[in-house]
Amino acid sequence: MQKEYFERLVRNTRRLERLASEILDTTKIDDQSLRLNKENFNLKVTVLDLIQDHKRQLEKSNASMKILYEFMIEEEEEEIPTRKDDSFLNIFIFADKIRINQVIDNLLTNAIKFTEVGTVSVSVTCEKGKNHRERIIARVRDTGTGIDPEILPRLFSKFVTGSDMSTGLGLFISKNIVEAHGGKIWGENNADGKGATFAISLPSKRDNH
Repeated sequence: MQKEYFERLVRNTRRLERLASEILDTTKIDDQSLRLNKENFNLKVTVLDLIQDHKRQLEKSNASMKILYEFMIEEEEEEIPTRKDDSFLNIFIFADKIRINQVIDNLLTNAIKFTEVGTVSVSVTCEKGKNHRERIIARVRDTGTGIDPEILPRLFSKFVTGSDMSTGLGLFISKNIVEAHGGKIWGENNADGKGATFAISLPSKRDNH
């Protein structure tokens, strides 16, 4: 009984911390005071740490779902694009590590929330184009309930949510963080009618212009 009470207290505390953090971030976005502290870091390590955190939480709740992941490098320098899929690949990016972690964590949390049974798949691809241009594409795909068609057009607006347990600020904040990096974020229902996919696209290197 005491253990159950303590775990409930921890969950409520975390929920309040997230709410306070989201309100603070929204205020910063509204008054244009959101600042980025960019650095070079290995995005693969960051994503793997997040996945392990969520896996541990799922084990505690005995959830009947799996989290899958893959990391890839796609090169388009030659006439025929080549694709490398190797567990030893590292994917580096010049960005705000804490903020990018926040965005991917939010997408992963949402995917798990709306997928009681099934899978959540995370993929990170480094696209190497011509003239040494590189972009990172991170996708979170789930087999859950999908996005309500009424919400879809306003998906990244303030206070839009399909859950009673959400503030509706997470995707709004994520959109502003991604766009502050010169990137894009989008979400869509999967073509097979099972779940949804959210993705972000970010430049991987420092902008010298």
